[in-house]
Amino acid sequence: MAAKNFIQIIALFVIGMAGGIFADKILWPYFVERPLFHQYQLEQSPTYITQNQNLTMYVQENTAIRESVQDVLPAIAGVKTKTASGEILEGSGLVLTSDGLIVTLATLVPRGSEFSFFVDDEWVSFQILRRDIENNLALVKVEKNGLKSRGFMDMAKIKLAEPVFLVGTDFPAVATTSPQNIVNVGILTALDEELLKTNIFENQQVAGSPLFDIEGRVVGLSALGQDGRVWAIPADTIRTFAGF
Repeated sequence: MAAKNFIQIIALFVIGMAGGIFADKILWPYFVERPLFHQYQLEQSPTYITQNQNLTMYVQENTAIRESVQDVLPAIAGVKTKTASGEILEGSGLVLTSDGLIVTLATLVPRGSEFSFFVDDEWVSFQILRRDIENNLALVKVEKNGLKSRGFMDMAKIKLAEPVFLVGTDFPAVATTSPQNIVNVGILTALDEELLKTNIFENQQVAGSPLFDIEGRVVGLSALGQDGRVWAIPADTIRTFAGF
């Protein structure tokens, strides 16, 4: 009798072990949630890796833009105008050549107005060469040499969601204080032969600010819509107007 009971106990023990293995390997995924430790291993690790990659890309992009901003600053021109009616217009332009050729918006330099141009940290003499009212562009020659200019983006290669930034001139309320630069960053949200649309919102002061890609190449010249959204006259239109 004792031997029989012992055999029954051994049998139950073996069946229990087999059942446990069977449940863990086969039945567990269908009927019971895995322990928290297993969930953490399966779910959290891939998320962590993805987040790490996104963070690295974000930091690299920000660093590249920050460095490009420093490179393009010498190519930014400030434009300040007093119209015949007494209205004050403020904006920016882009240095095209080292000998002082500049492009800005025609609406910033209307005929019959008084103009001032701030280039390379000083107010300079100038001559307005021509205006293109249809494309809202004006070509100006300032009396200064040794200026730094920037190359143009190949518009055939530009894509939607392209990271871009604008750099403009901020004129202080006190006339004796030198103008400063302002920067804003975004992406291109629509591409058109006549206008490029961004997701940047600004005030009228950034009118005429050059728009650059992440490498500091000229993408266009900023203009504002009625809702404050920044649009840009494409680089190809500027090059054609300037005769490049």
